[in-house]
Amino acid sequence: MKKFRYSMENILRIKIKLEDQARLAYANARNHLIIEEEKLHILEKKKDIYEEEQRSQSNNRLNIIMMKQLSEAIDITKMNIKDQLIVVNAARQRVEIARIRLNDAMIERKTQEKLKEKAWQEYIMEATAEEQKEIDERNSFNHSDFLLHEEDR
Repeated sequence: MKKFRYSMENILRIKIKLEDQARLAYANARNHLIIEEEKLHILEKKKDIYEEEQRSQSNNRLNIIMMKQLSEAIDITKMNIKDQLIVVNAARQRVEIARIRLNDAMIERKTQEKLKEKAWQEYIMEATAEEQKEIDERNSFNHSDFLLHEEDR
């Protein structure tokens, strides 16, 4: 019996590699998003600290220079937060695109695997039919040989 050989094995291997690359790209995009979200979180904490410092300065003896510096620091931090929000949204979009690409790559790989499984099932059916044919021929030969020996008697 001949050995099973899937004719599109190379395509299946390529699809697996593409899926691995898409998985890696998704992981990188995800990590980048986490880093950018952490930067945003740090900026928000920084703004909260400045606001708390401004509140505590207003309760103490008024230091106009310090209040102005804190106000400017809060305004700058707010602008940085807006900029970081844009970066975070762009990172989220990249993650979504990477997720879609990964999903497509997984579907293509699974399709190829199903085609391979179908080819394997056909191979098994052909092999079984071939074995059955050989068995039938052997039985037919043995039976006809038996009948020839019966006639000689």
